[in-house]
Amino acid sequence: MKMRKMFDSFNYAIEGLLHAVRTQRNMRIHLLVTLLVFTACFFYDVSKIELLILCITITMVITTELINTAIEFAIDTTTNYYHPLAKIAKNVSAGAVLVAAINAVVVGYIIFWNKLEYINFIVINKIKNSNPYMIFIILFIVCIITLGVKAIYGEGTPLRGGMPSGHSTIAFSIATTIALLTEETVAIILSYLLATIVAQSRVDSKIHSIIEVIAGAAFGTLLTILLFKVLGKI
Repeated sequence: MKMRKMFDSFNYAIEGLLHAVRTQRNMRIHLLVTLLVFTACFFYDVSKIELLILCITITMVITTELINTAIEFAIDTTTNYYHPLAKIAKNVSAGAVLVAAINAVVVGYIIFWNKLEYINFIVINKIKNSNPYMIFIILFIVCIITLGVKAIYGEGTPLRGGMPSGHSTIAFSIATTIALLTEETVAIILSYLLATIVAQSRVDSKIHSIIEVIAGAAFGTLLTILLFKVLGKI
């Protein structure tokens, strides 16, 4: 009987986790980033201590997101009207997630930057003398291919809606171009931060879904790297 109760407890916990993944966009983003981080661990020499720090950091982010989700549902259940205290409770719980996420970014930067530094300098040295006109050609090609993909899907307009998000594609294409051309870490971080803000604005305005925005970001990044490679700039 006790084993049965324990088994049910695990089932309830897993059910709660799955519900959070199905209903919470941020939880899906956290899991996607987690997958990318653990994949990177296979390709780089990560020590046991570094792996332990990564696991604790990732667990903190996911745990705070689960707590935030639980608080939001509990407040929505007990409050069916606007209340300033309910708003504060939701904002504070969301702030906890933000703090954990910022900490995760800092930890990832500290652990992986030195491992990527050598590769980054090789790429930069091959690209920094590129013809500046080629950069505009690459961005133009990205725009044309993006329009072609949106035409194939037949959804939305060139600048509004559809798969993938054109704004996200172009924003991340520009950010990737900057990352390949500069040695300034701050400039690279700010470029991708601005691209992320552009992508987030498309979701907040309900013009694109999160999947369309992520697809656009990945498409713009990978296509730009591919074009640099094909044109002999990498």
